Amino acid sequence: MDSLTTKGIDINIAAVYEPDSSNPQMEKYIFSYHIEIHNNSKAAVQLLDRHWIIVDADNVRREVKGPGVIGQQPVILPGGMHTYNSWSVLRTPLGKMYGSYGMIYVDTKEAFQAKIPAFKLIADFVYN
Repeated sequence: MDSLTTKGIDINIAAVYEPDSSNPQMEKYIFSYHIEIHNNSKAAVQLLDRHWIIVDADNVRREVKGPGVIGQQPVILPGGMHTYNSWSVLRTPLGKMYGSYGMIYVDTKEAFQAKIPAFKLIADFVYN
């Protein structure tokens, strides 16, 4: 699991290659990932938006921006956690993702960016 902490917000990610959903002949490699966002700060925070950078093995870079995560803009209380699962498609059997979540402290409305750690997307057969 890859992890990174920004202002007491711990983000942990684990990615898995999905061979049954992928189609290598069509350059379609599907990866799922599980994210845990832990609030170890002393204030409630709300996740407002996301910004992903996705890079494949050919160094083709895409950016994905949008509100919330999987249709939610969760409030995470001190000591609390929000988890979700999502997926990404690459044209190559390996790559990486990283980015940030736009967040605010609920009480003060102060905005900050919680960095998402870079994590590798690697099809199982690459190292076999």
